[in-house]
Amino acid sequence: MSKTQATWNGHVIASSDACIAVEGNAYFPPESVDMRLLKPSSHTSVCGWKGTAGYFDIKVDGDTNSNAAWVYSTPKDQAAPIAGYLAFWKGVTVEGASLAKPMAR
Repeated sequence: MSKTQATWNGHVIASSDACIAVEGNAYFPPESVDMRLLKPSSHTSVCGWKGTAGYFDIKVDGDTNSNAAWVYSTPKDQAAPIAGYLAFWKGVTVEGASLAKPMAR
């Protein structure tokens, strides 16, 4: 099976064949993410059914993509399968997202 990959600024940030698809986003298992490239942000957002998301800035070669990754560390029960999984946006290219296994709701 091919892997789903997230890249930004020429660097692979995450790569996995065990992503979970939710609302068009591929959520990567935490062990598949290069956490050396992510720095915690103080930004949060709230989803009515998933809960509160925390964000990370992506830092690569001196460039920063603010709040470009997010995680539901302690999601609501319906979103429990993505607890700790990370997703990306804001210019991060996610290839192979169609390979991610859909989360049952």
